[in-house]
Amino acid sequence: MKIFFLTIFLFPCMLFPQSDDHSSILELKNSLKMSDQDYQQQIINPVYDYNSEKKSVGLGILYSLLLPGMGELYADAYDMGKYFTIADGVLWGTFIGMEVYSNWQKDNYQSYAAAKAGVNNNNKDDEYYSTIANYKSIYTYNEEKALERNFDQMLDPDVYFWKWNTTDERQNYREIWTSSEQTSNDVRFVVGGLILNRVASAINAARLVTSYNNKLKDELSWNFSVGFMNQQNLPTSLTFNFQKSF
Repeated sequence: MKIFFLTIFLFPCMLFPQSDDHSSILELKNSLKMSDQDYQQQIINPVYDYNSEKKSVGLGILYSLLLPGMGELYADAYDMGKYFTIADGVLWGTFIGMEVYSNWQKDNYQSYAAAKAGVNNNNKDDEYYSTIANYKSIYTYNEEKALERNFDQMLDPDVYFWKWNTTDERQNYREIWTSSEQTSNDVRFVVGGLILNRVASAINAARLVTSYNNKLKDELSWNFSVGFMNQQNLPTSLTFNFQKSF
């Protein structure tokens, strides 16, 4: 009889602890499952976007056409572009200097013609100043045109008068006029150089931007993730995940 009552007493004690253990295991599993779900939902996963980082070939060309070397700067290759910028600065300096010199010489030969040949500089074109460098006076010029029967090319002495006192004066005038005209003509080559420098820089910039984009595409690709892990009975933890491939 004692054994019977002892068995009845111990059986519930053995039964309930087993039930509690089983319940604890289920709760732990559910907790882990929920924690895993919470973790997955709170991941921050910025993805590297190649298209947002690559550069525009058209912009590189435009920058170089505006200012040589800027397209190379845009392509992160200004070590090459700086030579185009320097060349552009030199060409602009040459252009300005030649323009100033040509205009200065023009003022000189006009003043010289007025002082030595009695020229009235009002309303006179470049052809007139070229003509007086080749003839001693307007009378000599008109006589030659009359002999050639080019009467329409004869000039009115009251408007276009000139007369050099000596051949040396005419030769001095001719030298000043030639210097001005030659410099003015040479300016065209400088302008051509400015255009050529821009075209060369634009082509180089297009090549460098293309190379930059190709290099960017082949470089390190990466994936960076940040997550917050919530677990029961534990503080929230911050997790990092960094993946890279070559």
